[in-house]
Amino acid sequence: MATKNKTTETEVAVIDFFNSFVDNEQKKKDSFELIELMKKWSGFEPKMWGPTIIGFGSYHYKYASGHAGDSLIIGFSPRKNEFSLYAVAPDKDYDELLKQLGKYKMGKACIYFKKLSDLNLGALETICKVTIKHFSK
Repeated sequence: MATKNKTTETEVAVIDFFNSFVDNEQKKKDSFELIELMKKWSGFEPKMWGPTIIGFGSYHYKYASGHAGDSLIIGFSPRKNEFSLYAVAPDKDYDELLKQLGKYKMGKACIYFKKLSDLNLGALETICKVTIKHFSK
């Protein structure tokens, strides 16, 4: 039996999500700045994916197992304790880019950071663009 993806694009307005979910003013400010940057870097409008992820662009994937679906290309979520950044590209220079990124923790499929000022925005832009290029093929 095919499993349904938990994280799919929704019709919820990004601004409605922020008004109901994000109560920290600095996190809200960082989020709106990140939205503008990701919009500029990707050329895509922000869309909600699942209940808490703001995504930019989408791509279709299909595994050898037959499992297929759609996912966001880049995005982030302003979680309570830290941001989750979804911009992970399997590129040969990815580890070097991460060394330049700043103060963060790496998860299995995302980058965690506390505030936008902890990151090198030039490195973040390159990581996002490498991710976009990879998934846009």
